Amino acid sequence: MPIPALTVGFDLDMTLIDSRPGIKAAYEVLAAETGTYIDVDLAITRLGPPLEDELAHWFPEERIAAMGDLYRSLYPAHAIAPTLAMPGAREALAAVRGLGGRAIVVTAKHQPNAEMHLEHLGIEADAVIGWLWAEAKAEALTAHEAAVYVGDHTGDVRGARTAGALSVAVATGPCDAAELRTAGADVVLSDLTGFPAWLERYAAGRAASLA
Repeated sequence: MPIPALTVGFDLDMTLIDSRPGIKAAYEVLAAETGTYIDVDLAITRLGPPLEDELAHWFPEERIAAMGDLYRSLYPAHAIAPTLAMPGAREALAAVRGLGGRAIVVTAKHQPNAEMHLEHLGIEADAVIGWLWAEAKAEALTAHEAAVYVGDHTGDVRGARTAGALSVAVATGPCDAAELRTAGADVVLSDLTGFPAWLERYAAGRAASLA
């Protein structure tokens, strides 16, 4: 019986892309346009949760929805160009495809902006699903039958575990290796450069178990 194709999900911010310079620029414009103080250097240390969670630190509740819409409208012009690929990002997706698998991106980010990032950086995903955070990421991971989910935040670990997927965590975001292990990550890597070698070992074990 043929072995089912492997699907691997990836988070976006601080997993595949270093969006800190772009997000900082977008927050700076938002602060200038609204006359509201935002500690942008602090804000970019807390990437992962939905935008509205961060905006709640700087705006009253009744303004958060409008400020989210404004931020997202500003984002393409200010945040796409400064954002860089994380070391090993392209190679990680290539490793999945090299095994005949599918690589999908599941992120809390506004999906059109996520797609723009990937297009700008030449990172090709088989599917991009936005607007999902933490346990809610399991919706997309389950729908796409992802066996593995790679992320940098404890919320990503929870999403993987809720979906019954293997949680691979990279310590490149706001959560350090100890936090990721405590949250229940099955594998913790320092960054994505170690992912292809890990994936090769994982795929060999998976093939043996399914044979």
